[in-house]
Amino acid sequence: MRDKKKCESLVTEILTELGEDITSPNLEKTPYRVVKSWDEIYSGYSVNPKDFIVTFPDAHDEMIVVANIEMYSMCAHHMLPFFGRAHVGYIAGNGLLGVSKLARIVDCFSKRLQIQENICNQVVDFLMNEVKVQGAGCLVEAEHLCMRMRGVGKQNSVVITSALGGCFKNQTTKSEFISYINLSKK
Repeated sequence: MRDKKKCESLVTEILTELGEDITSPNLEKTPYRVVKSWDEIYSGYSVNPKDFIVTFPDAHDEMIVVANIEMYSMCAHHMLPFFGRAHVGYIAGNGLLGVSKLARIVDCFSKRLQIQENICNQVVDFLMNEVKVQGAGCLVEAEHLCMRMRGVGKQNSVVITSALGGCFKNQTTKSEFISYINLSKK
């Protein structure tokens, strides 16, 4: 975040415009706390996912899937949270990527103002173009507070999006990826 004091001032202005009494003891440090929380919520802007590329030279030509990666993001349309699980799979190219790095890559892209579809695309594009895997897939299941708290008000809806690249576009590989995700839910 470039100018924290300016952001605090803007939060104070928003609270005032909402009709809040900013001198209330409950709101005394709210602008500071909001801005401090943004450091974590939007930490994806200050992270370069290329820093997570650590490959191991081991040969492995089968699918690797990390399922049920907890994910939290903020809707770019309403600035309200959406959260759920990401499932990421790949078939290695020049080496194996540490499995924890897949979760870090998801965090990097989800901790920004986002739309869910872009998280899937960004994860797959990154794995294909920067890690140079043979194929990759990302499926995200998320609940959106913009659908629960406002507008349509649907409490139990889940949005499912996916992106596939390389050999994951092959129907057999795609089916294998989905079967591994389903196995993780049992």
